[in-house]
Amino acid sequence: MQVQRKTHNKYCRKPYFSKHVLRFGKFGIKVASFNRISETQLKSLEWSVIRKLKELSNSNRKTFKLWNLINLNLNLTKLSQESRMGKGKGVVYSRAVFLKPGLILFEFDKVPYQQLLEVFNFIKKRISVKIILVTKWD
Repeated sequence: MQVQRKTHNKYCRKPYFSKHVLRFGKFGIKVASFNRISETQLKSLEWSVIRKLKELSNSNRKTFKLWNLINLNLNLTKLSQESRMGKGKGVVYSRAVFLKPGLILFEFDKVPYQQLLEVFNFIKKRISVKIILVTKWD
């Protein structure tokens, strides 16, 4: 069992930006504005994208590849409503991630470009972040 720790580190300490470059897939969806996404929002978005890709490919087999490389780096804590001040930080009730411009949300491979445009428009309606479709040059 993994224990969720209460931490104050809300940033990546690495000096390089490897999350801004496509690593696995041929296409990717990149964030263009600052925002925060919770764990439940991220999971529901990923499930709906997979469902949409299966619907567009018209088969039960998974012929596409999808990567979600986002690590949840923020623990959201909350005290009860009646608690007085000075009683500690509270219990972890959810996890989240801060999205910065340039971060890759999803990477796709083995998906036709027309289907990918439909998925991109679908994601654009479901998420409150400005996003861009990027491709890898071969």
